[in-house]
Amino acid sequence: MGERYEQRAFAVPPDATEILLVRHGASQDAVPGEPFELLEGHADPALSPVGEQQALKVAERLADEPLQAIYTSRLTRTVQTAGPLAERLGLQPTALPELNEVKLGDWEGGEFRIRGYRGDPLFFRVLEEERWDVIPNGESNEALGERVRTGIERMVAEAGTGVSVAAFVHGGVIGELCRQATESRPFAFVHADNCSVSRLIVLGNGRWLLRSFNDTSHLA
Repeated sequence: MGERYEQRAFAVPPDATEILLVRHGASQDAVPGEPFELLEGHADPALSPVGEQQALKVAERLADEPLQAIYTSRLTRTVQTAGPLAERLGLQPTALPELNEVKLGDWEGGEFRIRGYRGDPLFFRVLEEERWDVIPNGESNEALGERVRTGIERMVAEAGTGVSVAAFVHGGVIGELCRQATESRPFAFVHADNCSVSRLIVLGNGRWLLRSFNDTSHLA
């Protein structure tokens, strides 16, 4: 009988790092006239009760993953979302400012969400032109791309290769990282749901692979 080669599941190469990108849970409601407090120029709401439950569910989902480290942005909603998983695994999360959400300029503090609900034409221009800096004083796509890539490179350098880590981040950050991995349109991946999981592989040669996007099966 000749040689036989079975079809096998993907395995992370020994010179690669797997990063589980987890969007934070649902945050507090935006209320007109009551802007969220800012941290380093970013809106910094806490999780809503719904977001707290989502954080417990994603912790349950990822509890059996062979995670070596947990990273967050510096914003409250990612730190709170990471908390239940960090406690279960006995890991101390590392906060990286490079992973903070895209800067929304004059629409910080919850204004972006309010404008979207109210159908502001400029909100739809942001989506049509696929640029954050359509918003007055908003961060450019180029600046966002450079800093989040720096965050990923820092994460890989600290965690090493042949390991898996979790990064609790934001919708705009996930969208930009997936864009870089796939060389897609700027906003092709900006629709990640709260507490969804996407898998990014950083290979030893510097190339990125997007293994999955917006897995929410644990939230059903």
